[in-house]
Amino acid sequence: MKKISIGSWAYTIGPYAENPVSWEEVIKKVAGLGFDGVELGGFPPHPNPDNLPEKEQRDACKQQVADLGLGWSGLAADLWSQHLIDTEDNSAYLATFRKNLQFCVDIGIPAIRVDTVQPPTIFDTVDADTALKRVVDTWKICAAEAADAGVRMAWEFEPGFAFNKPLDVLRILDDVDNDNFGVMYDACHAYMVACTGARQPGEAEILLGGILELTQKLRGKINHIHLIDSDGTLHNDETSTHTPFGEGKIDFDELMPELAKNDMGHDWWTIDLCFWADAWKVTEQCKKAVDKLNQKYG
Repeated sequence: MKKISIGSWAYTIGPYAENPVSWEEVIKKVAGLGFDGVELGGFPPHPNPDNLPEKEQRDACKQQVADLGLGWSGLAADLWSQHLIDTEDNSAYLATFRKNLQFCVDIGIPAIRVDTVQPPTIFDTVDADTALKRVVDTWKICAAEAADAGVRMAWEFEPGFAFNKPLDVLRILDDVDNDNFGVMYDACHAYMVACTGARQPGEAEILLGGILELTQKLRGKINHIHLIDSDGTLHNDETSTHTPFGEGKIDFDELMPELAKNDMGHDWWTIDLCFWADAWKVTEQCKKAVDKLNQKYG
């Protein structure tokens, strides 16, 4: 059986930005619903490298989670203020990555999430070869340093960020070429990338075999899994809509046996309700849906 966590960012951004759910309330509810852990959105108001700068504060946060019987599945690092593609100087990005990597080490988080930061429209001003080189060169450094720290590095590809075509994903994985680097497979993003070609520059790269074909192509390269449904739309024309289970188009009975073929080196599945307006209300029903998948495929 897999261990089940949920991303805390669902309760702090988007519809919750003006009235975020406190960290203490989130972890108490998560524990009460029988989750095994939490995946931390490492930005205010929840714990992050900047609001917990001291070792004693980080130790207390680590203990707070452990006291509720919870573990950490990963960190969504706040790198969105950085520039990865539209600059030759990656020093600021690397400094912020290292700050978040140390935070993972200090509070015991085993995985760090990254993305390509800039939207796919960046190719209007930066050519694709230059963009690719900047991403790969930077992530080679990050993946090696994360490996030395004992923290997995997972890239979440999605319509809202550059390099969102299936061949883009495979090429970057091959070019970074580090066993500590893999993809964070989010089911709704995978559906939108493979089945709709959402926000793909130029000619859309839609796979005849849809989400299952993409998942097969990524076999062995997936090191983190986010589970949520997709209704085939974008949220605010930017990123995939994270639709609660049963309200979308994904056939999880077809998908999960293929996902199970990935030896990720850990046993976590994470529910992602990012930008869902009633995330707090539907958390329990999503946990029950994943529990059923866990019984069948975990």
